[in-house]
Amino acid sequence: KRQIIDYNIEQLIMAMLNTQNLELYQERNIDMDKKPEFHGSDLEKIEEYYHIPKEEIICFSANVNPLGLSKKVKKELASNLDVITRYPDRNYTSLREAIGNYCGASPAHIVVGNGSTELISLLISQRAPKKALLLGPTYSEYNRELSLINASTETYLLREEDDFLLNADDFLSACTEDIDLVIICNPNNPTSSAIQTGDMERIIRECKKRNIFVMIDETYVEFAPDIDTISAVSLTTKFDNFMILRGTSKFFCAPGLRLGYGICGNLAFLERMNSIKNPWTINTLAALAGEAMFMDTDYIQTTKDYIQSERTRCIDILSKRDNLKIYPAYANFILVKLLDGTTSFEMFERCIKSGLMIRDCASFHGLDGEFIRFCIQKKEDNDRLLNLLTL
Repeated sequence: KRQIIDYNIEQLIMAMLNTQNLELYQERNIDMDKKPEFHGSDLEKIEEYYHIPKEEIICFSANVNPLGLSKKVKKELASNLDVITRYPDRNYTSLREAIGNYCGASPAHIVVGNGSTELISLLISQRAPKKALLLGPTYSEYNRELSLINASTETYLLREEDDFLLNADDFLSACTEDIDLVIICNPNNPTSSAIQTGDMERIIRECKKRNIFVMIDETYVEFAPDIDTISAVSLTTKFDNFMILRGTSKFFCAPGLRLGYGICGNLAFLERMNSIKNPWTINTLAALAGEAMFMDTDYIQTTKDYIQSERTRCIDILSKRDNLKIYPAYANFILVKLLDGTTSFEMFERCIKSGLMIRDCASFHGLDGEFIRFCIQKKEDNDRLLNLLTL
């Protein structure tokens, strides 16, 4: 009997071990089958996964100005390194004045932060919405911040059949009374579509009637063909229920600077944000660089002209291909749908093996199908990518 019992126990243990091994095998197989996801800042991950030195990768995924940092900014920083021996001005008076002159806004309506990311976090935590409506598909950071305060969320998805252009009337029907916060990226990432200022004014006005605050992320607005027809800055003196957020990472090619700013006509809300914001979140070098870059009119105009020219050229070339669908682009990046059976991941791998990193848009909620996104780079690099996309 003892031998039978021992044998049965041994069989039971072996069965349990085999079950665990099978589950482990299945988990590993699932992991092996899962396609990797890479974002614009994931060059180290790309290097590790594909064994391509990150220095040899042309990044079409980070959406950063291909002209590089302004020469005037470089010179200003090199000549004034000793500013790090001083504390920054707690109120960042000169910096806010430079931003105000650049944007056409009152410095009193401007708050600065450690990148737009800090201001997104501050705004969401201070508004503390119970329920937020996001215009999607869009940047994942908004959902992450909302989840930290346990806010419920809904997403209004732009429609492909409308070329991802917003129907303002239909969107307003989704802005119901239980919504506390509306979040809009304009121009939108990843679709590169934009909302005209007139439609944005209607949205803000109707949201005010319904006691809804609106956050407008204008990270890419400076790349638009005509910023005045897209930006909501002119509305900040008319409405106090919205705030614009911008950064210097993309247009000014300074992601490492971590300098962002917000524009809002609600002085009481700005005061509240400043009262809880950590002092000196922008270091003296970033403040100095900010003042210089916002006044570099030559760099600003050169960037606008170059992006407009190359964006138009790339769209013209790709639009002639039957296997690709191109959508209207207001930002410095273009959304493309693959129509010939090639998957977005297959196209990503085709490009990365040639040292060109595009964005596989499969991770964006609401982009059903095979979509890729790429930003405008230097002309010779754009030509290399266009050749691969049109094979």
